[in-house]
Amino acid sequence: MALPIIETPTYELTLPSQELKVKFRPFLVKEEKIMLVALESGEETEINEATKKILSACTFNKVDVANLPTFDIEYMFLQIRAKSIGEISKFKVICPDDKSTYAEVEIDLSKIEVQVDDEHTNKVVIDEQRQLGVVLKYPTMAMVSKDTLKTADYDTVFDLMLNCVHEIFEGEKIYPGVDTTKEEMKEFFEKLPQGAFDKIRKFFDTMPRLRHEQEVTNPKTGVKSKVTFEGLNDFFGLASPIIA
Repeated sequence: MALPIIETPTYELTLPSQELKVKFRPFLVKEEKIMLVALESGEETEINEATKKILSACTFNKVDVANLPTFDIEYMFLQIRAKSIGEISKFKVICPDDKSTYAEVEIDLSKIEVQVDDEHTNKVVIDEQRQLGVVLKYPTMAMVSKDTLKTADYDTVFDLMLNCVHEIFEGEKIYPGVDTTKEEMKEFFEKLPQGAFDKIRKFFDTMPRLRHEQEVTNPKTGVKSKVTFEGLNDFFGLASPIIA
């Protein structure tokens, strides 16, 4: 005899990168298990793979999760998680003033949004006189690790730039990235002046990201401080609510 099946509700979110509406359902027990196993491993690769697998399933395999910008991934994960465990989540943070005491805070996951820097642009003009520049695309989860954009050493950013070029332009002439070999792209970038590299790096420094600033009061000292959550691994912490 077949056992009864529980119907899961369907919701809708809008991807920040392209204003695309996506239908989704909450996590099921099987997806919760996948996520917990990945978290327990502590391995970034496993966490990323688990995230992609879970998001694909929860969006009915209608979204190409692997090729979404990282901030879309983060936003989708948090919105789905909010509908799965409740929008208000309790968790513990280390108080910044003494860096040893833990405090419990509550966050409304539904109110966390992708933050966009006012100076951000994906079109970088390298030479104003020649109207020479590049149009960049956002890195996917496969391109970056949790520390890539934080450490951002020269070689790391250089390789990331090569992978994120959508097109190179000079005036009205366009050179699509897909039609350019890796060696041609590398030669182009290696011949740029240092100032051009800094302009392109600014694209990564200011790109949209899921970010939330939370006030926390140290229960021992009474000092109020602010803690910042940014990136997928930080928000995985939000995924494990504290049982009161």
